[in-house]
Amino acid sequence: MKEQAQPIHNSAVARATGAVLSQDIYLFHEGTHYNAYRFMGSHITEENGEKGVRFTVWAPNALHVGLAADMNHWSGQTHSLYKIPESGLWSRFFAGITEGTFYKYDITGPDGKRFLKADPFAVRAELRPATASVVGSLNGYKWSDSAWRRKKREPYNRPINIYEIHLGTWRQKEDGSFYTYREIADLLVPYIQEMGYTHIEIMPLSEHPYDLSWGYQLTGYFALTSRYGCPQDFMYFVDQCHQAGIGVILDWVPAHFAKDAHGLRLFDGSPLFEYADPLTAEKPGWGTLTFDFGKPEVRSFLISNALFWMDVYHIDGLRVDAVTSMLRLDFEKEEGSFNRNAKGGIENEEAISLLQQLNETIFNDYPYALMMAEESSAWPGITRMTNEGGLGFNYKWNMGWMNDTLKYMETDFSERPRQHNLLTFPIYYAYSENFTLPLSHDEVVHGKKSLLDKMPGSYEQKFAGLRALLGYQMTSPGKKLLFMGGEFGQFIEWRDEEALDWFLLDYDSHRKLHRYTAALNHLYLQEKALWEQDHTWEGYQWISPEDDAQSVISFVRKGRKGNGLIVLLNFQPVQRMNYRIGVERPGSYTEIFNSDQEEFGGSGLVHTEVLRTVKMPWHGQKQSLELTLPPLGMVILKKTAAKPRRRKPQ
Repeated sequence: MKEQAQPIHNSAVARATGAVLSQDIYLFHEGTHYNAYRFMGSHITEENGEKGVRFTVWAPNALHVGLAADMNHWSGQTHSLYKIPESGLWSRFFAGITEGTFYKYDITGPDGKRFLKADPFAVRAELRPATASVVGSLNGYKWSDSAWRRKKREPYNRPINIYEIHLGTWRQKEDGSFYTYREIADLLVPYIQEMGYTHIEIMPLSEHPYDLSWGYQLTGYFALTSRYGCPQDFMYFVDQCHQAGIGVILDWVPAHFAKDAHGLRLFDGSPLFEYADPLTAEKPGWGTLTFDFGKPEVRSFLISNALFWMDVYHIDGLRVDAVTSMLRLDFEKEEGSFNRNAKGGIENEEAISLLQQLNETIFNDYPYALMMAEESSAWPGITRMTNEGGLGFNYKWNMGWMNDTLKYMETDFSERPRQHNLLTFPIYYAYSENFTLPLSHDEVVHGKKSLLDKMPGSYEQKFAGLRALLGYQMTSPGKKLLFMGGEFGQFIEWRDEEALDWFLLDYDSHRKLHRYTAALNHLYLQEKALWEQDHTWEGYQWISPEDDAQSVISFVRKGRKGNGLIVLLNFQPVQRMNYRIGVERPGSYTEIFNSDQEEFGGSGLVHTEVLRTVKMPWHGQKQSLELTLPPLGMVILKKTAAKPRRRKPQ
């Protein structure tokens, strides 16, 4: 049993810092304070009958820490914090300070040099390019999402179809300014419902100084970015999503942080949040610094930050960015420019331990949370339980599927037969982890082209190819993710300073593709075979993976009750007449979806008649049926329910 929380001392300093409890200090230094934001940072409070703010910061190597603000002309020499003995923490209550006050810590490092730092635990920050922290309150919002939170269940045998979004460029006002969190909620929630997505994934919302980092190079981990409003505005956003039955996932960046002078780098004049050895600390490809994952206080900082988003903002899950860069000491480094571990390996054992601790903690408090790892190598056990040696995530982005699939889809039609294995190989490892299939922002930026523009062929063939790609993703085992704009065929790759080209919906081809994506999403929701057995071989069966000459694949997706869908995909711009497939169950089959429907922009080569099997062995089955495959098209068949036999009169 942990000791009861007690004030730390009875001295004059203790009276000035007495609101900081010994148990908080102990757990913070142990690396197990998972709610550190509740005592660290700035907190509006009342002490000894006076209203004000208590400030607490970790700066063990500082010679002096003061509070800098307008009231003292940004010099903290006259407003010193008190160092709590043998703790590395500095704390003090200042009467009269109110919500909305801008501040920084005026720190004197061990070398005697003074500098200003933003508060690592601040819950608000000044609008960029200004860099001060802001005294903020997380109170005052009345949530109405209790029904959503009560109905949460394990995600594995449920539909998950994620719309990835960058809030600043999904839509913008006519003058190019951002919508607020509240305004975006009122626009986005009805759109997500109409389109049939189950979740929104938002690119990072912690405070960051540079728009074009997209939020992946942070300075304020607990500070919701002020670009779109205040904390209560974002609470409204999440609440509206939940009331509409939409989950919210947030991109989270524990791998590294920005080097900006006001941020975490050399926070107290020495390497504190980062590794002391630059070979381990530096991420030269990104110009950032790696957290010191072995330091207990950094563990308390990171894990409490992950829980913070769920505790305070009711976030449903985290997509953990750049996990590979955490796991590998040699990530994007040449031999001789990185340190090996004590065993001579390239594994960062401290990062492995941190991720295991993170996931154990999250699932202890939020058993139905989504913890999705963006892990780009073949590192084993990402979604294996920690007691089995795994990292403990419940999902991993399937980067192999994404890379192989996009490489194939960009291949010229004449070369596709020789690249057929790019379609078939991913199924061999599809059940090695619990996968999400991502078509994310990283694939439509920096000269990679939009999804639509990646497709070879004529204008019409590009649209048909994208319909086939989205159909292939939706019918493959694994949860789904699509970056904004892909649903209507954004033609130019993502421009990270401008809104999507919504005017394209005035054009027939884009409007019909948009309609197709919505219809595909709603089909996914309706058909359990497409998600009920995403993580077991029992949910998938090849019909034919080997028709490389015609660039056709066919397979069956099965639900838990055996209800199956037959899926055929033709990746050539020619129709396949009299195409025969083997069928396990004899009887009648109905086409329930066809990407070549005219309303989707296709040529209308559809099956309106019922298809019936015949006793002709094919593909290892005793029964088979024949159909026509549209060019660059997907066809989905479902067995027609047998009519009940009439009883003979007695």
